[in-house]
Amino acid sequence: MNGTSTKPSRIFGNTMKTRYDFSQGKRGAIDPMPRGKTRITIRIDDDVLDWFRGEVHAAGGGNYQTLINHALKEYVQSRRQPLEEILRRVVREELSATHAAGKSKRAMPKAAQVPAGKAGARSAE
Repeated sequence: MNGTSTKPSRIFGNTMKTRYDFSQGKRGAIDPMPRGKTRITIRIDDDVLDWFRGEVHAAGGGNYQTLINHALKEYVQSRRQPLEEILRRVVREELSATHAAGKSKRAMPKAAQVPAGKAGARSAE
């Protein structure tokens, strides 16, 4: 065969033409890009990319690019967070830690606890 035959050939059970017309073909991705997304090319260190791929593999599958996007969004959000919100979050965390520590004191036997307002009275006896 010299490649000019018009008879379709069979490869693995599928019929293929000997010639195809790509004159109306378009270059680029077949699927349109979702709104709000931009295709870019970036260079990432191998160890960073390996970490993201490992996380996706450990999770049972998914897309490491989506995971990188979520990590970047979280970073950007943390940088945009106003100082007041950060301070409120820190105060809430400290209050919750203090409250949790207070609960552990209440769990002590009653004999070891000093009643509120009576601490000074014992030393006066």
